[in-house]
Amino acid sequence: MSQQGVKSGRFLGSLKDALAAASRDDTHRGAAPAPIEPTTQLTAKAEVTKTAVAEPVKSEAVPAVAASGTGLSAAEAAREVKGQTSLKPQDKHVEFGTPPTTRVVRGGPPKVETDAPRTQLVRGKVQVKRGEFEQDPVVGWLVIVGGAGMGCFRPIFEGNNTVGRAKTQRIPLDFGDDTISSEEQAYIRYDSAARSFLFVPNLAKTNVVSINDKRPTGAVELHQMDVITIGRTQLVFVPFCGAEFDWAELTDAKD
Repeated sequence: MSQQGVKSGRFLGSLKDALAAASRDDTHRGAAPAPIEPTTQLTAKAEVTKTAVAEPVKSEAVPAVAASGTGLSAAEAAREVKGQTSLKPQDKHVEFGTPPTTRVVRGGPPKVETDAPRTQLVRGKVQVKRGEFEQDPVVGWLVIVGGAGMGCFRPIFEGNNTVGRAKTQRIPLDFGDDTISSEEQAYIRYDSAARSFLFVPNLAKTNVVSINDKRPTGAVELHQMDVITIGRTQLVFVPFCGAEFDWAELTDAKD
C-alpha cells in the first residue's frame, strides 16, 4: 500500500470515529432527563432561595416548596423555586407572636365613662339658697405693694384680726420680712354695726407702724386705698364691706 493510501485510510478512520462520537452525543441529548429526587429538589431550591434574597431577613424565612405531597410536577416545582415572586401573599411566612399592625374593633369604639356630673341648663330666674357660712366671712383685703411678698394679699375677717409674722396670726404676713413682730404687731377690727374699719397699733412693740406716712398713737379709722407700712412691707387696704354692703343684709334676708 502506498503512503498516500495509508494517509487516506487514517483520515477516513478518524472521520468515522468523529461521526460515531457525534451520534452518541446526539443520542444522549435526546434522552429524557433523569427524575430529580425530592431531596435533590429541596437542596436545589434552598440554594436558589439563598441566591434570590438580596438582603438578609432577620425575623422571617422563606419556606421551601417541596414537589412531593403538593401535586406539582418536577418542572412546576423547579419553576416555582426559580421564580420566588410566584408565591401568593397567603403563602408568605408569618412569625408567631408578631403583633398585628391594625387592631380590629367590633361593635363601635369603646365607651368612656366619667364620674363628672353633666352641666344642667338653667332657664329663667335662679333661686339661690343661702345657708350657713363655710368660714369666717371676708370683709376686706390687705394687698402687698412693696417689700417681701409683693403682689400677694391677705383677707381681713369680721371681728378682731391680729397682724404679725407668725402663721398663727389671723392676718399672717409670713413673706420673709423679719422686721415685723412675730405676734400682734397691730390689730385691724371691723365693726359690723358701724360698718367701719379700725387700725390699732400695738404700742408695746419696738417697731413702729405708719398709715399714709403718719405714725398713729391710737386707733385710726381705715379708708379705701390707705397705705399701711409695717417694718419694710407696704400694704394697701381694700374694703369689701362698708356703708354700701354688709353680710348682715344677706342673713337678714334669709330670715
